Amino acid sequence: MARIMGLDYGGKRTGIAVTDPLQIVVNGLDTIETSQLKNFLNQYLKTEVVEKIVIGMPTHKDGNFTYLKPAIDELAAFIVKSYPSTAVDFADESFTSVQSKEIILRAGVKKSKRQDKALVDKVSAILILQKYLGHI
Repeated sequence: MARIMGLDYGGKRTGIAVTDPLQIVVNGLDTIETSQLKNFLNQYLKTEVVEKIVIGMPTHKDGNFTYLKPAIDELAAFIVKSYPSTAVDFADESFTSVQSKEIILRAGVKKSKRQDKALVDKVSAILILQKYLGHI
């Protein structure tokens, strides 16, 4: 089997999570600058088999998409064109940042590390992928 990747796409940073090859366990992989995401994907997909990339789709409380939707759509088109054997799907990412901060707090992470936005983004990517896997 191949891995499934989850992305918490943001204007500045993107959190990345992946499953193990059996798609049982989800691990946080990295948080990178969003401007470097395509380069990261190009490098990662050269060495790992990923059957699907799940991108968190941010929405407002009223259900409308945020300003990030066009950029996410462009990223999805890039993936489909560049990696035709890798499917793209979207998942609701509502409240994942709030949940991530709560998880980090409950885990007893020191205050200085809790302020690390990259950690929040990585945990959010884990939550997006776990939630997605629970629905398929």
